[in-house]
Amino acid sequence: MLVDSHCHLDFPDFEDDLQNVVSRAHEAGVGHFLTICTHVTKFDQVRAVAAQFDNMHCTIGIHPHEAASEPRIDKTKLIDIAATDPKVVAFGETGLDFFYEHSPRETQERQFRVHIEASREANLPVVIHTRDADADMARILEDEMDKGAFTGVIHCFSSGLELAEKAIELGLYISLSGIVTFNKAEELRKTAKRIPLSRLLVETDSPYLAPVPKRGKRNEPAFVAHTAACVADLLDMSAEDLAKETSQNFFRLFNKATAT
Repeated sequence: MLVDSHCHLDFPDFEDDLQNVVSRAHEAGVGHFLTICTHVTKFDQVRAVAAQFDNMHCTIGIHPHEAASEPRIDKTKLIDIAATDPKVVAFGETGLDFFYEHSPRETQERQFRVHIEASREANLPVVIHTRDADADMARILEDEMDKGAFTGVIHCFSSGLELAEKAIELGLYISLSGIVTFNKAEELRKTAKRIPLSRLLVETDSPYLAPVPKRGKRNEPAFVAHTAACVADLLDMSAEDLAKETSQNFFRLFNKATAT
């Protein structure tokens, strides 16, 4: 069984054929899904999608792009929602995006730290987005870990080896998306080989970043099989063993999620 550890199935891209998308994923060997919240104001939509499927969970949080446009949130609200909803297994996605900077950097950092505080207190993982922010990401992660342990994953990893090593040192997981299959992603493939198998997840980040050989199409959870096959080849292991290991990692990290 594979797990798509990060997808956005509430997005309009899937509005007309969600059931077919999930069916195709099952046919491709995907047995569980984590659909990710990017706006707390749209959490009800995310929750409604997850509620349709026994093998789907969700998160609650604010993407760094939306850190300024979404209401300022506090850890208590995040914790209360997660505590009363069995579908919510993590906080995020949250983090830093200095490539687009749709929100001011200080606002991104403030919201990110709130999500980490919730993660620490609720003992649930945080789903981390980072782009063009390696130094600041490492600084915040180290600073927050010094305040008390928390768990989480850097999703859709596309940063350098130094940040990967720092995340692993701090006890975090790393998730690889279709980017690892791209022709120009040789440095990422080199980094992927250095990630301990026990800390590795795979994802689609659908509807974005469809892997080779589906690049250019709308991404969907079934395509995580292509990413997993690429990673298995990099690690010189069978696709079946890679699926088993990454699925075990998923349920170890997202320990509130239940396999069906």
